[in-house]
Amino acid sequence: MTTLRQNAVRTVGIVSLLALQPVTAADPSFSLRLSVGSSWQTRNDVQIPNDDLGSRFSLEEAVGAGPVPAVRFEVNWAINDRHGIRVLLAPLSYTESAQFDQPVRFAGESFAADQDTDATYRFNSWRVGYHYSLMNSDAASLRVGATLKVRDAEIRLEQGDTKSLDDDVGLVPLLYLAGSYRLSERLTFRADLDGLAGGPGRAIDLGVALDYAITQRWQMGAEVRVLDGGADTDEVYNFARFNSAALAISTEF
Repeated sequence: MTTLRQNAVRTVGIVSLLALQPVTAADPSFSLRLSVGSSWQTRNDVQIPNDDLGSRFSLEEAVGAGPVPAVRFEVNWAINDRHGIRVLLAPLSYTESAQFDQPVRFAGESFAADQDTDATYRFNSWRVGYHYSLMNSDAASLRVGATLKVRDAEIRLEQGDTKSLDDDVGLVPLLYLAGSYRLSERLTFRADLDGLAGGPGRAIDLGVALDYAITQRWQMGAEVRVLDGGADTDEVYNFARFNSAALAISTEF
């Protein structure tokens, strides 16, 4: 009986010690981030075709700055301490009523001035990329890599029975840079960039965020972002800039 009592006391003591130990979760392999907010266009100049058969006009002036919905969903897979894969879904589109202050020739059709016109602009971005961690600690992180972007774009004008559109689906390679810095036990500053410039155009997607840790695995934050770019080719001239503000929620597992 004495031996049983001693074993029972010993077992209770071990269980009590284990219960008092802090729970340390395994290093997360996946992270998810959802951002929902609004975006405002500060520039959207269009000429299609980019010659005497097309008129250069401003969609921003014709439909206004916005806002329009801005949604982003990002998945990161940490293969190991250094290597990772990222997938990003970033749709962006609107259809608004517009009026032009002068006649517009667009994609083979002519549109009268001072007439109600439905203008559609779509610039969805689907991306997959690889990144390498130069630094990865509790205090700070720094990643570099490359992104392959699928550009799903369309500009459409409709005025009565007159309709015309220009659409394009293509692949765009981008450089990727991202980092974070832990300001306090719960606050973390983050920044990321997908971008490339040169040749006939450029593509820049730059964001900064401040996240607050709700629990060990869940964070909420606020972020601002600039999306800027376009192309100047024989067929198309379009340069646009969108500024967005969003709330974000993210988790790791």
